[in-house]
Amino acid sequence: MSKSKNAKRLTRKPRIRKKVSGTEARPRLVVFRSNQHLYAQLVDDVNGVTLASSSTQVLAKEGESLKANKESAAKVGKDIAAKALENKIETVVFDRNGYIYHGKIKSLADGAREGGLKF
Repeated sequence: MSKSKNAKRLTRKPRIRKKVSGTEARPRLVVFRSNQHLYAQLVDDVNGVTLASSSTQVLAKEGESLKANKESAAKVGKDIAAKALENKIETVVFDRNGYIYHGKIKSLADGAREGGLKF
């Protein structure tokens, strides 16, 4: 019996997490995808604190109607970058959370780079 797509992702996730850790100066940019929304947050693993977060859900409440697609992913990336720069954070470690760096995840990362974050 083959594993589901999410089970495969959860198998990959620990391999990534053992190499990627966030600090206060260089937090971890974590991405999560659900069927309907995309979420991104900046996490300081040393203190166990979320420094900033953004999602298609939050942006949709501000007026735009967003779905979980590449264009919305880029907007979430730009929004999280703007929030990071407000908190004087310029460099981050990208945690793709087991997802393949492709499509929406790549679009979110490119949007964050456009917004001014350095990975």
